[in-house]
Amino acid sequence: MNYDYTVAERFLRYVQIDTQSDPNSKTFPSTEKQKDLSRVLVKELLAMGIEDAEMDEYGYVYATIPSNTDKMVPTICFCSHVDTAPDCSGTNVKPILHKNYQGGNITLPDDPTQVITPEAYPHLKKQIGNTIITTSGTTLLGSDDKSGVAEIMDAANYLMTHPEIKHGNIRILFTPDEEVGRGVDKLDMEKLGATYGYTLDGGVPGSLQDETFSADGVKITIHGVSVHTGYAKGKMENAMKIAATILDRLPKHRLAPEVTEKKQGFVHPMAIEGILEKATLKFLIRDFTTEKLEEHEAELKAIMNDVLKMYPNSSAEFEVTEQYRNMKTVLDLHPQIVEIAEEAIRRLGYEPKKDAVRGGTDGSRLSFMGLPSPNIFAGMQGIHSVKEWVSIEDMQKAVEMIVNICQIWEEKA
Repeated sequence: MNYDYTVAERFLRYVQIDTQSDPNSKTFPSTEKQKDLSRVLVKELLAMGIEDAEMDEYGYVYATIPSNTDKMVPTICFCSHVDTAPDCSGTNVKPILHKNYQGGNITLPDDPTQVITPEAYPHLKKQIGNTIITTSGTTLLGSDDKSGVAEIMDAANYLMTHPEIKHGNIRILFTPDEEVGRGVDKLDMEKLGATYGYTLDGGVPGSLQDETFSADGVKITIHGVSVHTGYAKGKMENAMKIAATILDRLPKHRLAPEVTEKKQGFVHPMAIEGILEKATLKFLIRDFTTEKLEEHEAELKAIMNDVLKMYPNSSAEFEVTEQYRNMKTVLDLHPQIVEIAEEAIRRLGYEPKKDAVRGGTDGSRLSFMGLPSPNIFAGMQGIHSVKEWVSIEDMQKAVEMIVNICQIWEEKA
């Protein structure tokens, strides 16, 4: 693709806009500052000549690159999220360019104890001669998922300035709050009006995910027995101690994130709070099938009930909330979506590498909302940390891939 890319320039601007989401917020989006980037994106889309670009009250950005073919092509959506993870500061991000990388460690200037090494990030070994973008060492970079945002924006710019590239209607969608699991809670699917989708929220070039975790949340609410400490013998049943005993009974060598990988699921305690008479435990339950989720939940409930036998006057509630499901169930019904992505990757000179996401993407829920959406690479590495990085060349490959996908759908129509 002979093109003067704008992806790096866009990315460097976007990461300096603080868009961190907040899991404890009750509003939508969870932080108003996410809209700061969304407004910029709308303005830039309109400047490209995309006439219907808009942001709604919830911070979603919708836009259409109009079809320029006589063929009947399905409407394809490309989606990325504007928010960054709460795990690490996203305020005052200072992106650093490391031009003509020649191998070895990259020390981050504002905190020299933070060192990015090829041993920890093997993909660095493929970046010789490339330009690496890192943080200064005190914040995350925001490549998750502003690399995807910048790539979609640059691909849109390319398609708008190269009418010889034939394609159907292309819908652009930017979402808030993906990092806190609410990315499509307020999405207007009818307004979006797409047939198939692709999220750009992945790692190394060539990678493609058509499978994610299935996910539930579990909340255990424990009701203990509160008695004056001076007269508590034989009467008091401390809800916090009951909660602690449940946690202690969890498997140590299986079913935990720190000891599982690949297709192994887990039960992960993510929050605990309480006082003597009442305590709550919150868990993430993850695996690749609903049946496995139910097995893990049954095991956790059995642990809870067994612990409660030692506290005959206490009780507990066990509440399961469905979060998302493995998108492979839906994508297997529409194999052409993944096949076209694989062909687009091959045209870049890569062999497609399909793997399963040990997590979820907006595509997990979009797939079950009627928009089957695998996840494709955006180049991000070291996400949710101060060691986050991405190369300009990898982002440019993602721009090419988007254009390839649009072309191939038109070719096959």
